[in-house]
Amino acid sequence: MVDEIVSVNEFQVLARQALPKMYYDFYAGGAEDEHTLKKNVQEFQRIILQPRVLVDVSNIAMSTNILGYTISAPIMIAPTAMHNLAHPEGELATARAAAACNTIMILSLSASASVEEVASSCNAVRFFQLCVLKRRDIAEADIKNKMIVPQLKNLEGLMSTEVASDKGSNLEAYANETMDPSLSWRDIAWLKSIPNLPILIKGILTREDATKAMEVGAAGIIVSNHGGRQLDYTPATISVLEEVVQAVGRKVPVLLDGGIRRGTDVFKALALGAQAVLVGRPVIYGLAAKGEAGVRKVMHMLKDELELTMALAGCPTLKDISRSHEL
Repeated sequence: MVDEIVSVNEFQVLARQALPKMYYDFYAGGAEDEHTLKKNVQEFQRIILQPRVLVDVSNIAMSTNILGYTISAPIMIAPTAMHNLAHPEGELATARAAAACNTIMILSLSASASVEEVASSCNAVRFFQLCVLKRRDIAEADIKNKMIVPQLKNLEGLMSTEVASDKGSNLEAYANETMDPSLSWRDIAWLKSIPNLPILIKGILTREDATKAMEVGAAGIIVSNHGGRQLDYTPATISVLEEVVQAVGRKVPVLLDGGIRRGTDVFKALALGAQAVLVGRPVIYGLAAKGEAGVRKVMHMLKDELELTMALAGCPTLKDISRSHEL
């Protein structure tokens, strides 16, 4: 039963039991030695909280605003691929859970449901991840398992996603043959000219790139190493967050992706300057284990843990959370 689960990490165990090995390895794995994948979680554990006492925390306010959209807590759903491998209802179940939790879901280009299908399934606020970078490091488990890519509905009618490969993962072959390796900073202006929408740049890990993102007019920054699935031995996102925030100067929202497993992790990211965090694998694990109810449970657990952390740390509002709350 969902109600018996007391930790987000328990959903990973349930997902492993529910999924075929190929699909579980696809979701859980990282690039090469999986150093970055592990560090994303471990580096949160190095941060110690420093609470304040005798503060009125009878009312805890967690609502925040991201680019004009009000959400119930600074916890969003990260873009992850092919949710139908985790559950038959795929992204439609995830989107309904996001709507029920009053948060933002970022839909992946590699989703198993189309933008139109997800949009018509509920009234959730949706962002869209446009993948234009070539993936140079695909999880090695996908190669060993000869991972097969389902048809990607957001590309139907635009290009073929049928890629034959006799050397291992069809997923690796698809990424190698379709992603554009020539994309550069000068292309951001072209991208901004197409939709009348704000453009956030995901994958920022350095002060230098954060500065460049501001120069080309990014509406926001997502500090991310793509879940440790691309270049291994990059820094854990929480370890570089403060550097990026300082470079941006709070002129645009900075979101953090990677390693969130507890409400205390959310609190730590907010204390270092993130406006919100993105949750990826735990959402997939919840979906695999219990469908839409599992995703809702994951999001509610993180929100409840954040509320408790804020109360115990003496922070009745998000604005009260600061660098001084961490050692």
